Amino acid sequence: MKITGARVIVTCPDRNFVTLKIETDEGLTGIGDATLNGRELAVASYLTDHVIPCLIGRDAHRIEDIWNYLYRGAYWRRGPVTMSAIAAVDTALWDIKAKAAGLPLYQLLGGRSRDGVMVYGHANGRDIEETTDEVARYIEMGYRAIRAQTGVPGLASTYGVSSDKMYYEPADAALPTENVWSTEKYLDHVPKLFDRLRDRFGFDHHLLHDVHHRLTPIEAGRLGKSLEPYRLFWMEDATPAENQEAFRLIRQHTVTPLAVGEVFNTIWDAKDLIQNQLIDYIRATVVHAGGISHLRRIADLAALYQVRTGCHGATDLSPVCMGAALHFDIWVPNFGVQEYMRHTEATDAVFPHAYSFASGYMTPGDVPGHGVEIDEKLAAKYPYKPCSLPVNRLEDGTLWHW
Repeated sequence: MKITGARVIVTCPDRNFVTLKIETDEGLTGIGDATLNGRELAVASYLTDHVIPCLIGRDAHRIEDIWNYLYRGAYWRRGPVTMSAIAAVDTALWDIKAKAAGLPLYQLLGGRSRDGVMVYGHANGRDIEETTDEVARYIEMGYRAIRAQTGVPGLASTYGVSSDKMYYEPADAALPTENVWSTEKYLDHVPKLFDRLRDRFGFDHHLLHDVHHRLTPIEAGRLGKSLEPYRLFWMEDATPAENQEAFRLIRQHTVTPLAVGEVFNTIWDAKDLIQNQLIDYIRATVVHAGGISHLRRIADLAALYQVRTGCHGATDLSPVCMGAALHFDIWVPNFGVQEYMRHTEATDAVFPHAYSFASGYMTPGDVPGHGVEIDEKLAAKYPYKPCSLPVNRLEDGTLWHW
């Protein structure tokens, strides 16, 4: 089955998405997500100018060979742009292969390991009471796991807190806006949030929290230790992970489970963290970690060390990635949880999909392929809009991690 054509579709139904569509001589098509929030056009160019010309005429069934051709053959390996482009090709080819077999994608991976995929939603508020009320709303919607974020007194804005509670999108301007951060104020405030949540809701629901890379290792150890009485499902992105060894210091000071990896692109970003058991959940995802083919390798390595998956699933991943992730999730033996931020009605209309949510779980559906398509005519009505993620500064003006 020869690849006869491929094209990139950039659309902005409430936020920007980049989609690769591959066509074959047997009339089958497949799509893959190539969205890299704030750097979308870099991936679109990489695909159009460098990858697509190499795909024409190749056998669409040779997924492994094409993956290695694009990774090893480019010489310039790794990085978010390269790996997002490879992921789009890989996802589209798995979509085609599953359609050719007449099976949902998870069947080609080995079939179901579970009946449903537990997901977590995002509850946030300007203060502790507003966040508490939002957690209650997510519980009413059936969620069994909820990520809780709150505004910090004395800070004008805080990551994860927005006026739009359901469709949070941090990319907010053509050029990056600047936020102000105080680690001291944050460390004093966050334990009060989880004390309130456990006091109101008890321990029947999983609670998660995202630090968003903002602490030093010893600060993260302090936070993890202060949160231990509230038994978090995980503490996410406690410190930047370029230095994987930094997580050893956090481990020495807390038993709060640690999750990291949404910005990881390859197995090498997670190798030391996994084999030294410095984390409990690996959050690499289909679109930014080289597609389903490579994410399977990361998960297999993690399984050797009892590290479970917890794939990133914010709204900066399109429904195409969510569909592919759910097929991966329902198969992968060492599954932990899947992040699920709901897309807007406009996005769902552009990307009709088979996946569904009920009682805290999602299922990918049973249509052939990964179950997500793109309405190209509708997509064309939403042109690209430049939009950047913010940057972060300390109160003295020092640029900090966002």
